[in-house]
Amino acid sequence: MCTSHRSTGMSLIEVVVFIVVLAIGIAATLAIFNRVTSASVDPIVRKQALVIASSLLEEIEQRGFTFCDPDDANVYTAISITDCTTQETIGPEPGETRYADPRYDNVNDYNNFEMGSGTTSPGIKEVDSNGTTSITGLDDFAVRVTVATISNGELPGIADTTDALRITVTAAHVPTGTTVSLQGYRLRYAPNSP
Repeated sequence: MCTSHRSTGMSLIEVVVFIVVLAIGIAATLAIFNRVTSASVDPIVRKQALVIASSLLEEIEQRGFTFCDPDDANVYTAISITDCTTQETIGPEPGETRYADPRYDNVNDYNNFEMGSGTTSPGIKEVDSNGTTSITGLDDFAVRVTVATISNGELPGIADTTDALRITVTAAHVPTGTTVSLQGYRLRYAPNSP
């Protein structure tokens, strides 16, 4: 009588294949988990950038848009740009800043303004009646502003392109590259009210 002995265990090749398949599965699961975890932070970063851009855009839109610089003696009586001693141009007047007197006093003074990470003015700052305060926890954000006259036909019903400005505020979270850009318009509806 001949009996055959058969092994009931696994061979070395089967064990190696099992380990390789298991390692691939674990690696794929960890990659998906990593992506889901990092994506869950993205909405918070994006929302912070949106709040920063929105706040600065609102601050800029509340400034005057007059024919003359608000420091000009003719600011309250000018009926055109030619009536001004000091014509208001795109960009701040010498010495004006957002943070200390003399402060930005017109919408177009904010052109090329920037603050935050990687700029000449580190930190995101708010300005109120008590002065300037750096906002903690926003060290990785940066904001840049451009102000420009509108192009012909950009806004329906505005014939004179010098009577409207396009404000673009771009806030970015530097480490992740998350960027939010908002645009607003300021019309010269009260040219003598700085």
